Amino acid sequence: MTDLHTIRAGEQSIAVRKDLRVPMRDGVELAVDAYHGLDDTPRPALIAMSAYGKELQALALTTPPQRRPSPMWDGCIEAGDIARVVREGYVHVIGDMRGTGDSGGVMIGNYNAGGVPQGQDLHDLIEWVAAQPWCDGNIGMIGISYFGSMQVLAAAERPPHLKAIFVSGGHFDFYETTYHGGVMWFMPRAAREGRGGDSGIAHTNVKSRMQEVHSPEALKKLVDERLNDPDVAAWPNLVHVLKYPKNREFWFDIVMNPLDGEWYEERNPVNLARNIDIPVYLQIDQGRGWTVDGHIELFDVLKGPKKLDIGSYPPMQSRPWIEEHDKMFRWYEYWLKGVDNGIMDEPAVSVFVEGSRETITAAQWPPKQIEHRPLYLRPRHKLSSEPERMGAEHAVPDGFYQAPLTVTDKVEVLTYSTEPFEEPTELIGSGAAHLFAEIDQDDTNFILRLWDEAPGGKRQLITTGYLKASHRELDEERTTEGDPYHPHTRAVPVEPGKVEEYVLRLYPHAATFQPGHRLVVELSNDEPLADAHNSLLPPDAFHLPVGRPVTHKIYRDATHPSRLVLPFTRAGAPAATREDGDRRAGA
Repeated sequence: MTDLHTIRAGEQSIAVRKDLRVPMRDGVELAVDAYHGLDDTPRPALIAMSAYGKELQALALTTPPQRRPSPMWDGCIEAGDIARVVREGYVHVIGDMRGTGDSGGVMIGNYNAGGVPQGQDLHDLIEWVAAQPWCDGNIGMIGISYFGSMQVLAAAERPPHLKAIFVSGGHFDFYETTYHGGVMWFMPRAAREGRGGDSGIAHTNVKSRMQEVHSPEALKKLVDERLNDPDVAAWPNLVHVLKYPKNREFWFDIVMNPLDGEWYEERNPVNLARNIDIPVYLQIDQGRGWTVDGHIELFDVLKGPKKLDIGSYPPMQSRPWIEEHDKMFRWYEYWLKGVDNGIMDEPAVSVFVEGSRETITAAQWPPKQIEHRPLYLRPRHKLSSEPERMGAEHAVPDGFYQAPLTVTDKVEVLTYSTEPFEEPTELIGSGAAHLFAEIDQDDTNFILRLWDEAPGGKRQLITTGYLKASHRELDEERTTEGDPYHPHTRAVPVEPGKVEEYVLRLYPHAATFQPGHRLVVELSNDEPLADAHNSLLPPDAFHLPVGRPVTHKIYRDATHPSRLVLPFTRAGAPAATREDGDRRAGA
């Protein structure tokens, strides 16, 4: 028996059906709540499912939306604006995935990879909701991040009553969600453990897949091998989770699997998305490169009606999540209510361009014709469209020594910049950084951040790139100019003292550098501990620091043309340094 009662949200009255039990095909029951209007009219339903706990999502009714860097921002309140969903004439169904919250069953591994497929549970849930008297049989889904990923898993199962989905901020390539360029990202720790501005998973019955498939003896050997990584051994949380994985099972699995392969690919939403044939709207904001990348990758493989909407900086929406609802309700008005509002007559791709603050529309990504062109690293920390002419014996390398963060609070950063642009210069697409470097250890990180710096010094992050040096191998068949592809299936230690070419992939971006602005690139092996961009992210949204002292030499001479390769639109033109301009004038 469920508890049907009425609650107030401002001036609005909402009927709530609490703790509905939804049977899965294997007999496990999932718990959901249903919010809707007071009358008995059947309505289309928007379903929000995650492992974060449905009771946490109910705070959307009582907590004003928070933006970073508010300490009250909780990254897991992501199911949407309940009151508005009801006001727009939908049933808002919010529930707990198996093994979490008030649901039964067990969840094995991240996204239940190794257990019952989450898409299978979502299929059964969708069909159950469609059969309820308070639903008219038309179903969509709602929610960002984890909730967005669940939408893709659900749609890949093709439940008959799921008519469309609206995905914002989901994480799609599972390896890329947890390791950027092979460098471990701490954000999944926050989501799973409940740290750094996230409540985390509502654990009830979750298990590590690694602990399920390996004997204790074999697992101990694997743990000892992982602790041989100086980066891991230098970070207290990782030592703790490897020694005491109980209640950190999902984070344990991520730490134990630093290479891509079957572990991550088994339930990779990008692979599953090839089975989706319903309409899909993909929305993501700039400033979170890996999720922008994932949305574009997903857009490329979808075969049905689809939209790609890349919004403006900053990267983190409010919590509770309320943004993008206007777009979402237009989408569902068309696909769930049958109202011809013209949305499908509009271009498939919409991209907000930072700097010019214009929105570009097109039928494809990128929305304009582009040409990848180089900006070379030059002496005196300059960037130029002209390569260096001096050899290595004269254009000596730049360098920096980075001590481990166990003994210093200072992150060393090499900076290069263009002269001020003389005319608007537009970049749209992915890019690359080719770095010829020598290190005195067998591994390090390369972290590159590209900024738009205004004349007064104010700046905004445009894109980032990451590469663990031991992951430098390229898949030559899949690599193109400005779009390198690293398989990340093995680690190859670096020979200390040898100059290697490292090619970093720069995440997709869209920006116009206005006259007087500079393009500034920063290179380091750890992320700066705090800056204007990091303050907009949750505290745990940084990467595992290098745990050994490393000296880096960055060569940028005629033999070693270290450079950025950037996606200039046809109208854009890279800036040159004054030095190069003087040379050409005197030639």
